[in-house]
Amino acid sequence: MFRSLIIPLAFVACFSNAYATLKPVSLFSDHMVLQKGVAVPVWGTADEGTLVTVQFNGQSVSAKTLQGKWMVSLRPLPYVSKGQEMKIFAGSDTVKIQDVLVGEVWLCSGQSNMERQLGPRPPQQPIYNWEQERDAANYPLIREYYVPLKYAKEPISDVNDHWTVCSPQTVSDFSAVGYFFAKNLYAKMQVPIGILFSAFGGTPAEDWTSLAASEENPKLKDMVANYTKTMSGPGWKPQGQCIGGLYNGMIVPLLPYAINGVAWYQGESNAGRATEYQEILPTMINNWRTAFKRPDLAFLIVQIAPYKGMGPEIREAQLLVVKKVKNTALIVTTDCGDSADIHPAYKQPVGERLAIAAEGLVYGMKGEYSGPMFEHASQEEDKITVTFSHTGKGLVAKDGPLKGFEISNGEKWWPAEGVIHGNKVTLTSAQVPHPTMVRYGWSYVPQVNLYNKEGLPASPFRNM
Repeated sequence: MFRSLIIPLAFVACFSNAYATLKPVSLFSDHMVLQKGVAVPVWGTADEGTLVTVQFNGQSVSAKTLQGKWMVSLRPLPYVSKGQEMKIFAGSDTVKIQDVLVGEVWLCSGQSNMERQLGPRPPQQPIYNWEQERDAANYPLIREYYVPLKYAKEPISDVNDHWTVCSPQTVSDFSAVGYFFAKNLYAKMQVPIGILFSAFGGTPAEDWTSLAASEENPKLKDMVANYTKTMSGPGWKPQGQCIGGLYNGMIVPLLPYAINGVAWYQGESNAGRATEYQEILPTMINNWRTAFKRPDLAFLIVQIAPYKGMGPEIREAQLLVVKKVKNTALIVTTDCGDSADIHPAYKQPVGERLAIAAEGLVYGMKGEYSGPMFEHASQEEDKITVTFSHTGKGLVAKDGPLKGFEISNGEKWWPAEGVIHGNKVTLTSAQVPHPTMVRYGWSYVPQVNLYNKEGLPASPFRNM
């Protein structure tokens, strides 16, 4: 990413030689956002045996350094929208962290479509309307902590980066999807929003999963054993690229920072192994939930957008993971793709739908938070009826008759005519007597138009 190498003076001051024996990890620095309503770990390094005290928002907690490391836990905090000071003491050393807020903290992770920043990144096409978005980005209560791109064979304790306050001068370097997510969430909740931006283009999900977690899943035994062979195609970077390398280099440094959920946009690099992905992604989710000490940590999974080189199986895999793993949501993007570009420029709806999913799944706000999802199909004579969940106020065909459905009786697939009634769609075709199978959006670049009345698109699926 095109990032300035200039470190803010306030950041340098916090970690100058005056505080050489006491150092919180860089997550705890000026402009940080802490998570509201949960225990908040604070940690760092200091001389062995030193008593370290952290004071914030009327609390004072202490712990002794053990093997050069210390960690304390603040009791659950209320929202704080006016910057406060955190003080950390160890003997005669003091670290003062300024402009600290308490709000909602989310980890935005994945590969290139999450990594893509709002500003220009040639040769990729510009983000739609990015200059107007930049000029309007005056949101001092939205902050982002950037995690540099890093593979590591061993866990890294700190990436030594900093928090950035959102403004027209800084937002060009923010994750575009992350920014649109934060902006929409802030518009609804009016509380501070913190984004941990940890994404790396062209990376498979197993690289974001600890090696131990992958090895513990017997269904991934062959993948682990054959990783080098599997990944040795175009784009392979043998220097450090390894299973767990991004977990070590870009997730471990964040642990166990208090967060409320994960926005995950990845899958392109696993598209050729979609069946395996149905095991890899849940393994990664469970791995992160354990590591962040949040067994119910919410995962909002962005479904891969239509593209000429991306088959429907990866979208199916993401749908099946969401149906299988609790406290997850699927963000469907069938109307946000670009058949000629794996990096579609239309990122605003992705961020908006992430926010809607968070509002419903995590914050319990009223209203439908997901697009329609396939539940089951039933056959009767010469028609087949599909039942959906997440239909909200009802199903609709956007801009004309239903399209994208196909049915079969085991021989050939034929386009089907559909009729909506309630939370169901009944499908028929003169070419298919006694249909038993149905699929929707089953192509690389599907032409589909089933939505709920809340404006959220249905996920592609098949009942095979």
